[in-house]
Amino acid sequence: MGPRPVAHTRFAAIRARLEAFEPRAGWRAWLYEFTLFGFKQGWACLFGALLLALLVGTHLLYPVDATLSRYDFLTLSALALQLGMLALRLETPDEAKVILAFHLVGTVMELFKTAHGSWEYPEASVLRIGGVPLFSGFMYGAVGSYIARVWRIFDFRFSRYPRQACTWLLALAVYVNFFAHHWLPDLRIVLFAVMTLLFARTRIWFRIWRRDRCMPLLVGWFLVALFIWFAENISTFSHAWIYPNQRLGWTIVHPGKLGAWYLLMYISFVLVAAVHRPQARFRDADGISYGCAH
Repeated sequence: MGPRPVAHTRFAAIRARLEAFEPRAGWRAWLYEFTLFGFKQGWACLFGALLLALLVGTHLLYPVDATLSRYDFLTLSALALQLGMLALRLETPDEAKVILAFHLVGTVMELFKTAHGSWEYPEASVLRIGGVPLFSGFMYGAVGSYIARVWRIFDFRFSRYPRQACTWLLALAVYVNFFAHHWLPDLRIVLFAVMTLLFARTRIWFRIWRRDRCMPLLVGWFLVALFIWFAENISTFSHAWIYPNQRLGWTIVHPGKLGAWYLLMYISFVLVAAVHRPQARFRDADGISYGCAH
């Protein structure tokens, strides 16, 4: 059996009941595990999903002539959402710390990128720093929240995880490249190559229900980056922010942005790993952890 759920969250009691359920063997058990996977993923992205709903809802329904600007309303709503999740024990204090760290890291990047015209926030607001409304940091926080929550909910374990010092150095290089490529050659391809060398043999183990399952960690990151790209398309459609080619009307975000989201996904993962500390799946007598073998 995997680790017991963290008892100080609302999810713990629900999870215990769902995992204790005994459907009939065969297709019913498979369908139940698939449904449980969807439920757990939905719970993990709760903060991000609620924030995305706020973006779309205010785009469609928020009064144009309201005294409080839409962006300021989003900032206050995101803050209230965060505090409410803590008060209702839908989120742990450690996960809230991760969101705060992402808010700070993301806001610094936003200030730089908007100053260089990479994207813009087209609506007016008071609660902002320069051209960046403060709700933008919560969008980065939503990514950190998802990773921290999914790590706990699915009991992540790893095999052949590289030394954390190496992962931190690479994360620092990725972050610096987000800024430096405006003046220096873009080292994105080199960073992807180093990442592949570091994590080519790394497997992420997770528990949906009764069995441990695994996939290559590089594939897992791509799947999350893909869903973030989908969310980005919804966000730009709702004018949370826009790219220069969307000023005259919304168009789909270029698929090339997937690469940037993949790199940001990596930084996010490394920051969360500082809180959760990657644990090995199992080891042999020489202390070496191995891959997808039961």
